[in-house]
Amino acid sequence: MSISPERCHHLFQKTERSLLKLSSSQQADRVHSFRTTARRLQTLLEEVIPERSRNQKKLLKLLDQIRKRAGKVRDLDVQLAALRSFKIAQEPRRKTQLTQGLIELRAKHEKRLRKILQKDAICGIRKRLRRALKELRVKTGSDPLLAARGMLAQARGPEAKLTEDVLHRYRVAVKRARYAAEFAPRSAEATEFLAQLKRLQDVIGDWHDWLTLKESAVASLGNVNESSLVAALHNVTGGKFRRAVAEVSALQTKPVPELVPAGPSKGPHRLSGAAAPGKEQTDSAA
Repeated sequence: MSISPERCHHLFQKTERSLLKLSSSQQADRVHSFRTTARRLQTLLEEVIPERSRNQKKLLKLLDQIRKRAGKVRDLDVQLAALRSFKIAQEPRRKTQLTQGLIELRAKHEKRLRKILQKDAICGIRKRLRRALKELRVKTGSDPLLAARGMLAQARGPEAKLTEDVLHRYRVAVKRARYAAEFAPRSAEATEFLAQLKRLQDVIGDWHDWLTLKESAVASLGNVNESSLVAALHNVTGGKFRRAVAEVSALQTKPVPELVPAGPSKGPHRLSGAAAPGKEQTDSAA
């Protein structure tokens, strides 16, 4: 199953749009949109089409610098949303204290993000994006689903027990596998595989969001024996960890199908002359 040129074309355009929106405002939705779009582009150039030009490598480096700073802001947005949704009668003042601390930390990281979103830097990245699209070559035999399944197989590892570290590694692999699979043309096989990855990503991501909130609470309020709020967050995180482990374990009992590329490569396909870009398979947040 070869790669979809239209989705590649659309992704480059969306990356440029999300970068411009982020440079004008660092609102939560714009931060999240840029991060997921930049991750998709990174997956395309590193996993699906691993042969990169010097310009494409430089582009990824520049986007990665912005994405990492945006990630600090995004993590705090997620923690604030989780904390505000957490209904607990105990220690309302400490909850307010934790909320205010997270808001102040977000403002600090947002300021750092704005510093690298200067007009000249954005202009340079936009030029590199357009050049990178013209340089992009897709081999006929490139198979996004094959690449995605390979990522999952590597993430399984030899560990018998799913620890937090292993689950975190699996979380990253599932995310990148989903992004890779999105470049496959629409089919029943791709749709089913993407739905499975989306479900896994949601469950593991939910655990990770609450884990980071618990860690922030511990840093601010102390351990479980010092705060009933921290103890409650610890219990919630534990439950979400067990659910995530159950989902991953269920997947690991199923053999990963061995896909064989459709045929030998017939040479590169140039995307600069692609048809009008179509809708990306999914624009949902990850």
